[in-house]
Amino acid sequence: MEPKNQPVSEAELAVLKVLWELCRGTVREVRDILLSQGRDWAYTTVQTLLNRLEAKGHVRVERSGSVNIYRPAVSREQFAQQRLSNLAEELYEGAASSLVLALVEGTRFTAAELEQFRKLLDQLEQEPPRRKK
Repeated sequence: MEPKNQPVSEAELAVLKVLWELCRGTVREVRDILLSQGRDWAYTTVQTLLNRLEAKGHVRVERSGSVNIYRPAVSREQFAQQRLSNLAEELYEGAASSLVLALVEGTRFTAAELEQFRKLLDQLEQEPPRRKK
């Protein structure tokens, strides 16, 4: 299922981050991690958040008897790309380059990070241009 383009709340994002780390988990396992992070949420709250994430297409659930196993339906990278694309659309009429420039201006990068950027730019120069969606 393709994730729906609906906003994700801070609480939902906290749950999704836990699932990215666990790869899969029950409500109880997710809640235990959240508790260790200082979020004292009730079991039913975590369950509600997972159900909302499922409805938005960000989480998949395996129902087996009385236990539900939740898995991320999108990777952290896919999620970030969608959110950044939405932000570029919202702030810069879809101009991703303006968003990228705003993100990197004034930031100090290590030599390794700069090398990684150079490699990515070299790769992008070799690829045919993409059409806008």
